[in-house]
Amino acid sequence: MQIALYQPDIPQNTGTILRLCACMDVAAHIIEPAGFAVSDRGFRRAGMDYLDQVNWMRHDSWARFEDWRRETRHRLLLFTTKGATPYLDFRYLPSDILLLGRETAGVPETVSEAADARLVIPIRVGLRSLNVAMAAAMALGEALRQTRSVT
Repeated sequence: MQIALYQPDIPQNTGTILRLCACMDVAAHIIEPAGFAVSDRGFRRAGMDYLDQVNWMRHDSWARFEDWRRETRHRLLLFTTKGATPYLDFRYLPSDILLLGRETAGVPETVSEAADARLVIPIRVGLRSLNVAMAAAMALGEALRQTRSVT
């Protein structure tokens, strides 16, 4: 299981998600350009000393990420407020990549079309969306629940 962040804009959210990945032993991908420098203080503070513990890759563009993904044959699952399938009703595979969009704009249509599935975390009518780090934790929790055996 892996998490990919499409052009994240808020360093604290990205740091929090990378910390989540470190704790859950999940690889992470940052698809550039990000709205902040990796040296950003907020990013480092949110990630704390966990950033050295996470396996993460930076891709300098969507095209480069897609090239890598096609070569490695991973299924891409986009979490979006425009998704048709509730995330709890989906069957995850251990090799899936959970993709989350920009906090301010989501993903462009071309990215959405490239996804193998578009999943939604249902929320109360009239509210816009969850915080991206919260959505990542919910999505990853369900995906891992389905794919990891208890030891």
